[in-house]
Amino acid sequence: MMTQSKGIYLLPNILTTAGLLAGFFSIITATRAVYQGVGLFETAAIAILVSGLFDGLDGRVARLTNTQSEFGAQYDSLSDCISFGVAPALVSYSWSLSSLGKIGWMVAFVFAACAALRLARFNVQIDTADKRYFTGLPSPAAAAVVAGMVWFGTEHGLDGQSIAIVAALITAFAAVVMVSNIKYNSFKELDFKGRVPFVAILVVVLVLAVIASYPAGVLLAIFLVYALSGPLLFFRRKK
Repeated sequence: MMTQSKGIYLLPNILTTAGLLAGFFSIITATRAVYQGVGLFETAAIAILVSGLFDGLDGRVARLTNTQSEFGAQYDSLSDCISFGVAPALVSYSWSLSSLGKIGWMVAFVFAACAALRLARFNVQIDTADKRYFTGLPSPAAAAVVAGMVWFGTEHGLDGQSIAIVAALITAFAAVVMVSNIKYNSFKELDFKGRVPFVAILVVVLVLAVIASYPAGVLLAIFLVYALSGPLLFFRRKK
């Protein structure tokens, strides 16, 4: 006997779709930028960061509204594979890596493949993993490193082809740490519902003001520091 379809929750899946739209827009914009000028690369990079914002919201909204579902989790992973795997790989390749020939597209492909592997491993381990840590750099953070690199470069008038080696190293590093066993703090133990000292609000305002004054450089620095924090803490524990 067939069971009646239960449907899907609208609100979190709308946010996931918005993130997917931003990732798809980034791909389209990067493709146009190859023929229409470097100015569009900045837009493509920002679209990836916007997708990351929606990705951070959909899960939290689902938990707050008690609308989690297996469908939502799988849809989110498929969306992330495009927005944080294919999109940043294509943006990096179009802006810089294409000048390296076969090595360039190989690095771009490795990044996209590592993002897919990272998401698959996360889905498999989600019920057994320590919630305080991520195993490997989360794909949105890895995508933000690549997108931040492109945004920073275009804002400062850098020719992506002239720094192709540096771009390849950054893209490859982000790819490798995604599939590594290095632990990254998930910050899920932070309690945003509890009371905080008044000075904490002032710190938040100050941080937002700094980001708004120089978003390309500050966001790149934040995500690079986070990406490097895992290996640094790993070697520190080994010592």
